[in-house]
Amino acid sequence: MSLISTLESMLDRGEDNALLRFALGSEYLKQREYAIAVDHLRAAIEHQPTYAAALKLLGKALTGAGDVVDAIDAYDQGIEVAEKQGDKQAVREMRVLVRRLRKQISEET
Repeated sequence: MSLISTLESMLDRGEDNALLRFALGSEYLKQREYAIAVDHLRAAIEHQPTYAAALKLLGKALTGAGDVVDAIDAYDQGIEVAEKQGDKQAVREMRVLVRRLRKQISEET
């Protein structure tokens, strides 16, 4: 049984929480199943709005799905959350990702 199957089974049994949704989103992202990853990561954030790692991963999934504008929004939220939590490394990483996406948008227009 694959990890995704195991995690999906847990979800089917009603074990719905931020960590499970984050794990599912992460695994689907690895499989390049961006839309499914986005759904699970958004659910993780609904469970725990201050989940900076989920916001960062959501930005990656949205980028993979080609939704750059929403990816920037997710990263911006993640930066705000990480700043409040004092997670300077996460803030730096997400700022770099936002800067790259904004540059990409400006080069496309």
